[in-house]
Amino acid sequence: MKRLLGLTGLTLALACGSAHAQYSDGVIRIGVLNDMSSLYADITGPGSVVAAKMAVEDFGAEKKGMKVEIIGADHQNKPDIGANTARTWFDTGAVDAVFDVPNSAVALAVNQVAREKNKVFVSSGPGTADLTGPQCSPNHVHWTFDTWALAHGTGKAVVATGGNTWFFLTADYAFGHALERDTSAVVEASNGKVLGKVRHPINSSDFSSFLLQAQASKAKVIGLANAGGDTINSVKQAAEFGIVKGGQSLAGLLVFVTDIHSLGLETAQGLIFTEAFYWDRNEESRAFSKRFAPQYKNQMPSMVQAGVYAGVLHYLKAVEALKDDRDGKAVVAKMKEIPTDDPLFGKGMIRADGRKIHDMYLLEVKKPSESKGPWDYMKVRATIPAAEAFRPLAEGKCPLVGG
Repeated sequence: MKRLLGLTGLTLALACGSAHAQYSDGVIRIGVLNDMSSLYADITGPGSVVAAKMAVEDFGAEKKGMKVEIIGADHQNKPDIGANTARTWFDTGAVDAVFDVPNSAVALAVNQVAREKNKVFVSSGPGTADLTGPQCSPNHVHWTFDTWALAHGTGKAVVATGGNTWFFLTADYAFGHALERDTSAVVEASNGKVLGKVRHPINSSDFSSFLLQAQASKAKVIGLANAGGDTINSVKQAAEFGIVKGGQSLAGLLVFVTDIHSLGLETAQGLIFTEAFYWDRNEESRAFSKRFAPQYKNQMPSMVQAGVYAGVLHYLKAVEALKDDRDGKAVVAKMKEIPTDDPLFGKGMIRADGRKIHDMYLLEVKKPSESKGPWDYMKVRATIPAAEAFRPLAEGKCPLVGG
């Protein structure tokens, strides 16, 4: 796949007409930047472009006289490519806001570019909680999940049920490091112990040596601090090694519905993990997902794609309220001022540090006998209330937060 998907390929001129407002070049232009072709493509990729398009349509841009365009590009999981693409979009492509950006290393790079250019960055794909901590920006909103929320949701639940010794299998880049760090803190605060860790390159195909180290540690829990194709491959190979049958448990610290689909219930059954969205949770999530699936591989949306939808919807509300999209910092300030409300995440808010606040859910993969049909893969074990789901504002060390 080409690195940059040009305007003729993924540009969606979704509304037309003149608006009595100050929009740069008369168009509100949104760039969806993610992994279009590698290990995160199923959970983000072209599906995030579909989600963004749906948000613009549901917002009713055409009826409101607002012209919105969406473009997409592949950052190839490389920070330099991500940053350069964002910079080119801002400088010569008249892009006003960038969305998605899975891969925390890429997201941290794009975050700096958006701040430098005074544009909007709304991330639904990256995990590192540093985006609302030391690296927070007045131009950024972190929408869907982060490593603190995943660690506290899954880590606490697993330790509470007896999983008090851990060994981490960690993707060797910013996201994996942050997830390992945040989960280790939860385990140790709960009187558990971390017996060891091993780091693997991103997009690995062979986990045998790493799994043998985890097996030899005799830890009760092997924490998978990775995502997408890396999670799928490590779970499959753990099953081949008989690790679970040997008495150790796997804790998927970031798992998506598409991962379960790839693994199958026979392999994935019993996995416990934390998500911000599950397609089959209520009537609103089912209605959205049944509209999304025919537009993207007959696949149910991931929480990242749901986050793109909700984030674009709220961004457009803020731009509409301001009647101006030119000052990125002002748009993000308006996003924080307006309460969030959408059919996928419900009512919520965006804090001063840019953290979007909503409920999270502790999910468990069903046994094959419990599934009633295609994509019926999970059940909700617990709802983590919004007030408890994310790191307390005062603990994040975000320079934007006073006191």
